[in-house]
Order: sequence, then structure tokens, then C-alpha cells
Amino acid sequence: MMEVDYRKRGGELRQRTYDFSLRIINLWKSLPKGTEYEVIGKQLLRCGTSIGANYRAATVGKSDRDFLNKIRICQEEADESCYWLALLADSGMIQAKKLESIRDEANQITAIMTASAITIHKRILAEERNQNIPEKV
Repeated sequence: MMEVDYRKRGGELRQRTYDFSLRIINLWKSLPKGTEYEVIGKQLLRCGTSIGANYRAATVGKSDRDFLNKIRICQEEADESCYWLALLADSGMIQAKKLESIRDEANQITAIMTASAITIHKRILAEERNQNIPEKV
């Protein structure tokens, strides 16, 4: 099995997910007062900031499987962020134009995490297949 230094993984994406978390926090702080904003805002705050924390955990994972599990959590949280941002826009709670940039970033992060999950899963399967093949004499 190939040794991987997970501490060196993800420099740019680590920063990108951190920056996304900051944007989510700033959006949350700018939401008007009201029960509907509070409910949706807390959901968005939770999942939007979770992406960076889980990606950070993924980059220091102990194995490919550990990395994959954390990336899948990042994928789910990014997709959930897309949902809450769309709900804010489509309900008219916030003008859709004001959310375009952050929605685009949420979609891009979701796509990156999805692609990463697929790639690492394929690598794990290939390594498992290679370990089960008997040596030729």
C-alpha cells in the first residue's frame, strides 16, 4: 500500500473551504431578524462551516478510507449548503442576485468533493483488487 503524507494535502482547497466558511458566517450575520431567517440561517451556518473543518480533518486522515469518509461528509455538507442557499434565494428571502457568487462557490466545492470522492474510491478499489491477485511465478 502506498504511503501518503496527508498533512501536505489540500493547501489551496483547505484555504478555499476556510474562506467559504467565512463568507457563510458573514452572510449569516447579515440576515434579517425573524424566525424563518433564524431557522434557515442556523442550518446554513452549521453545514457551510462544517465543510472546511471536515476537509481539514480529511487532510490529516490516517488512511485512504479515512480520507474518503471525511470527503463524503464534505460533499454532503457542501450539497446541503447549496440547498439552503437556493431556498433563501428562491423563497425571496434574499435577492437571488446577491447570492449568485456564494451559490456558485458552494456548487464548485460540491463538484470538487464529489470528484475527489470518486477518485479516491476508485483508487481504494484498485488497491484492494491488486492485493487479492496471486503473484505469478
